[in-house]
Amino acid sequence: MGNHGSNLDDILAEDMHHWYNKFMKESPSGLITLFELKAILNLKGITENANSYVEQVFFTFDMDGDGYIDFVEYIAAVSLLLKGEINQKLKWYFKLFDQDGNGKIDKEELETIFTAIQDITRNRDIDPEEIVTLIFERIDVKGEGEMTLEEFIDGAKEHPDIMDMLKNLMDLTPVLEIIVEGRQPAIKD
Repeated sequence: MGNHGSNLDDILAEDMHHWYNKFMKESPSGLITLFELKAILNLKGITENANSYVEQVFFTFDMDGDGYIDFVEYIAAVSLLLKGEINQKLKWYFKLFDQDGNGKIDKEELETIFTAIQDITRNRDIDPEEIVTLIFERIDVKGEGEMTLEEFIDGAKEHPDIMDMLKNLMDLTPVLEIIVEGRQPAIKD
């Protein structure tokens, strides 16, 4: 994912003991809370949408729903994002997009997530509304204004340009690098 892969691939290939030491350095309790994740990523003064997105990412990584990301969840998330099969990644994207948890994603949910991502990354090259319109024009063939997981996966896989757009928008490699390397970059305006 992205141009950062080789560095993170090397990190992922390191032995578990080394990974565990890095994780424990950032979170001596062995658990990362939502508050700690925001502190690690140096996310201050972000918009409400961006804050919601960070929370949604956290909760998709918190696989057992206990309010913490433990070492196993952390490794599973990193592995998914770096090495996961396309179907696994698309399922994760869908879960992230489905903010209300009803098993479908609609235009508003997608636009909210894409806007939030841009608020965090400060990359506003493409208007979120345009992205959402394109995705729904190509994937929502029934014109229902919402997509199920199956429609989303099948549609995304049929359109390489949409897959590339999703990969670029959803590239969390910089976030993983911050967590792994334990540095806190300044957010640029």
